[in-house]
Amino acid sequence: MDALQVIARIHTELPEKFGVPRQSGLVPQLRGRIVFEPAYRNPDAVRGLEDFSHLWLIWQFSEAVRQDWSPTVRPPRLGGNRRMGVFATRSPFRPNHLGLSSVRLERVEQSEALGPVLHVCGADLMDGTPIFDIKPYVPYADSRPGARAGFAAGAPGGLAVDIPPELLARVPEEKREALRGVLAQDPRP
Repeated sequence: MDALQVIARIHTELPEKFGVPRQSGLVPQLRGRIVFEPAYRNPDAVRGLEDFSHLWLIWQFSEAVRQDWSPTVRPPRLGGNRRMGVFATRSPFRPNHLGLSSVRLERVEQSEALGPVLHVCGADLMDGTPIFDIKPYVPYADSRPGARAGFAAGAPGGLAVDIPPELLARVPEEKREALRGVLAQDPRP
């Protein structure tokens, strides 16, 4: 098998793992820009993509790459107290370090310097995350009503977030709801 090629990188407001939502879509206000690597900046490669509302991103858990792996992990959803099989979780500590996220496509921008740039919302990726592939989300094929979710049934609860006005004034207004959303997900380990 040939090695996977990084086709793009996402740029977000999250420079490190701490604070990244544990699933895509949990903080829909989080915005990101997907910038293609020079070899993939051909506008023809995204022709028709603007007709889709959502995308699948296949990416690398770049901050979790290890030589070894464990067959079991401790999911945060279970309080870190129970071990589950790695393939029964979305843990970043996987043999191939691949992630899968569904994001909302806000728009496709044609940049003279960067080629096509995809503006997305709801990503659970840190800044600079390598992306291996992008596929359109097709509702009739990708949504499975009635699917079982095991121990991850139901969206995780959120914390009430109260930010003192003097601190909130330091955050640009267009980024405040994303900040509240990230904090409500309780990013503490």
